[in-house]
Amino acid sequence: VLEKMGYTVLAADSPLMALRLAEGYPDDIHLIVTDVIMPEMNGPQLAQKIAIARPDIRCLYMSGYTADIIDHHKLTAQKIYCLEKPFSPHKLAVKVREVLAAPQ
Repeated sequence: VLEKMGYTVLAADSPLMALRLAEGYPDDIHLIVTDVIMPEMNGPQLAQKIAIARPDIRCLYMSGYTADIIDHHKLTAQKIYCLEKPFSPHKLAVKVREVLAAPQ
């Protein structure tokens, strides 16, 4: 969906692969789209680690869990963007544009 919209997508099948991609990619990365709950590390941990090398990166979390789970991961204590699963390609496109257009 995002590639059809003209975005360059670096796809990773695990948080560790995402870290390696983010560290090795030579160009800017503007946005991380990640699940909140994952094996190896959760989405907030992944975003934090990537932000060390790329401090201007933005993050869009996806979750099928309730607000209680998201709050448990301390996501509500900061300015976050979240997309509740399931979502349509249109909703994803709108949310990505919103996150990228928001002031830092």
